[in-house]
Amino acid sequence: MSLIETPLATLYSFRRCPYAMRARLALRYAQVPVRIVEVSLKAKPPEMLALSAKGTVPVLDIDGRVIDESLEIMYWALEQHDPQNWRLSGAPEAQAQMAALIAENDQVFKVHLNRYKYAERYPEAPMAHYRSQGEAFLARLDGLLQERRYLLAEHPSLADMALLPFVRQFAHVDRQWFAQTPYSALQGWLREWLESELFGRVMVKASSPVLQP
Repeated sequence: MSLIETPLATLYSFRRCPYAMRARLALRYAQVPVRIVEVSLKAKPPEMLALSAKGTVPVLDIDGRVIDESLEIMYWALEQHDPQNWRLSGAPEAQAQMAALIAENDQVFKVHLNRYKYAERYPEAPMAHYRSQGEAFLARLDGLLQERRYLLAEHPSLADMALLPFVRQFAHVDRQWFAQTPYSALQGWLREWLESELFGRVMVKASSPVLQP
């Protein structure tokens, strides 16, 4: 499907949600025209709840087709347009590594991140304990980035974009701590992305729905 033929999509999003963030990154990169509706988590719009009973962002409505999982939204966007080969097509081993890395982020690292960020909700262990559990994943990512500029290839891939919002969130819990860690490659990777035009555009505050690109 060409960009011209892509039907106008509506994305229900929350600016600071890492899942919504990575969906917006893929949609903008793929140059998919999309109307973004910023959702108040205290007053979720009835039209979003009618589309997805989960009631969580992101939710993408493409002319009646509903996708309410962030990774699925990313893959759909890349099917429309993927000029830098974020999907790592033609490299099955790298694709398998990418799938495993994203699964570890979503299923393991995210748990440690939640407990580190909201340590007061998990008083059975100190905050430093949860941080050390998540730190193992940071060390692994830093190791990958010692070899190249991006996680799995000489160019950005879905892995970089799918993990970026979560690494950002972990780093921002205690920025002073993150700045003094030995993970210089990961720090540089994060800094480069946070200063990028792509990230800046998807994080623009909007008082009303906006169209992109």
